[in-house]
Amino acid sequence: MEEQLFEQRTDLSGLQSAVENLKNEIGKVIVGQGAMIELLLAGLLADGHVLIEGVPGVAKTLTAKLMARSLSTGFSRIQFTPDLMPSDVTGTSVFNPKETNFQFRHGPIFSNIVLIDEINRAPAKTQAALFEVMEEKQVTVDGTTYPLELPFMVVATQNPIEQEGTYHLPEAQLDRFLFKINVSYPTQQEELQVLMHHHSSTLASMVYEVQPVLSAHELKTLRDQVREIHVEEKLFLFITSIVAATRTNKNIYLGASPRASIGILNGAKALAAMRGRDFLTPDDIIYVAPPVLRHRIVITPENEMEGGTSDNVIEQLIQAVEIPR
Repeated sequence: MEEQLFEQRTDLSGLQSAVENLKNEIGKVIVGQGAMIELLLAGLLADGHVLIEGVPGVAKTLTAKLMARSLSTGFSRIQFTPDLMPSDVTGTSVFNPKETNFQFRHGPIFSNIVLIDEINRAPAKTQAALFEVMEEKQVTVDGTTYPLELPFMVVATQNPIEQEGTYHLPEAQLDRFLFKINVSYPTQQEELQVLMHHHSSTLASMVYEVQPVLSAHELKTLRDQVREIHVEEKLFLFITSIVAATRTNKNIYLGASPRASIGILNGAKALAAMRGRDFLTPDDIIYVAPPVLRHRIVITPENEMEGGTSDNVIEQLIQAVEIPR
């Protein structure tokens, strides 16, 4: 009876329809990768940035491009390289001889959906240029602050750290990403479908078929609905218990910050809305906790030498925390 009352509080049919339309557009080209697409759209609805990690060739960049193409918003792509300078990202002041003054020329970060390809190929100095813009959605150059037009979302891709010619992302920068999505290889059946698609049509023609189905104004309305998702007090305690456990676990050298608690809350609310509910459940929290936490904790060298991973430790943490009923 209580669940029925919750369902009548907010009509989420429009949000579900919008999500389904976005999935259909992306699905015109991408085969499988359902978990990546779901978390990418949850990040979009939660107003968070997303980091996608996987080996080359598993459609990380293509999926991000297709999501941007299915939105009626601005889009820019920045290819990170070892020689990229901070001004190449944020913009720079250029001298105008006619007016004898300096004028700010906006960099590619001034867009709505910004795809940063292979973010871990640029050195720390260039990575640091993203600190302010990702957190405060503004750029400060020569003492002048330039706000970005909303919505603003960074979707970054990276290859695993073991790949040649990469740099480790600073912890402060990683903390600004809502989700870190790990992308695995497709199944053989999915790879077979990919081959058949490419045999019958070119990639360019398939991408051309993807059309915008959601405007910036509609996205804002959906985000407002996500913010209104009902959360019981015991679920707030459940989230903080999980995050607090990362700071006392013997296998973790660096625990998660309070930003992680906020990330789990926002991500879980977006997921609940996508699943047609205007109230949060423990399952929503358990589902989003790994992608929110995996890039925010640092496991001890001893645990890493024994074959431990962030995901393994997070799974053990969640199992040790009592689930509210």
